Amino acid sequence: MLEGKEAMKCPECGNENLIRDFEAGELVCKQCGFVVSSNILNYGPEKRAFNIKQVEERTRVGAPMTWTIHDKGLSTNIDWRDLDSSRRRLNPDQRAQMYRLRKWNRRSKVSGSSDRSLVFALSEMAKVSYKLGLPRNVLETASFIYRQAVKKRMIRGRSIQGVITASVYMACRNCNVIRTLEEVGDASNISKKESGRSYRFLVRKLGARIKSADPRNYVSKFIGQLALSGNAEIIALKILDQAVKLRLTNGRSPAGVAAAVTYIATCITDEQRTQGEVAKEAHVTEVTIRNRYKELIQRFDFEIKL
Repeated sequence: MLEGKEAMKCPECGNENLIRDFEAGELVCKQCGFVVSSNILNYGPEKRAFNIKQVEERTRVGAPMTWTIHDKGLSTNIDWRDLDSSRRRLNPDQRAQMYRLRKWNRRSKVSGSSDRSLVFALSEMAKVSYKLGLPRNVLETASFIYRQAVKKRMIRGRSIQGVITASVYMACRNCNVIRTLEEVGDASNISKKESGRSYRFLVRKLGARIKSADPRNYVSKFIGQLALSGNAEIIALKILDQAVKLRLTNGRSPAGVAAAVTYIATCITDEQRTQGEVAKEAHVTEVTIRNRYKELIQRFDFEIKL
């Protein structure tokens, strides 16, 4: 089957209006009738279904492929219930045979040390993701990044927990999910220093291009963690927008800038929070907040029109 841009255009007349005929398995050009491909697949259900039970019974395939399982979810599981296709119990000889088959099925899934290491790493990554409350797409991305590191033999001689932390943090940055490196490190039970070292190593070796974090997302997160009002969030975002226009955020940590504007917003709205409280939620130091705070108040006054 044709791929990329060629698959969406007729090679005969260049028309992009193509018709998919699933009964004949053909991709046909509507303008000239040229058969672009005669091998398309129908991914729909095998038969019509009228309720949830029929949908489950008549599905064409099983669960989709996933990077979060060491065999990508394509292995076979033998049911633990000793029942045949008619839901009758097996006789003792058949039950003993099924027991042996289950045992060898489990052994065949994890045959070597590399497979065992991957199983452990992916299970630990799932635990970290659960602790941080990350969505499924972040876990899938982190698993893919970790597999790339394993493929390039970057795990040898390094802490598995460190590489897991770096993979999860890279996935958060790529999927625009706001989590600090320290938060991910705490969930993995490793220090911030070790987390940073592993993250820099992974970015350098994989040649990854990481998106810069948007401070606006950090502001919304800190406002929620500090239980501040919507008025405080509006003021903090207005201050941040002005700081971006004046290029006061260039070369600054997004979390530090967001923490500083959040602190300023609490002072303006009389929802007093100490620098220590804001720093604790933002996972930055009080010195960082004070430095960003001084830079901001020196450039403009905070007359906010709501």
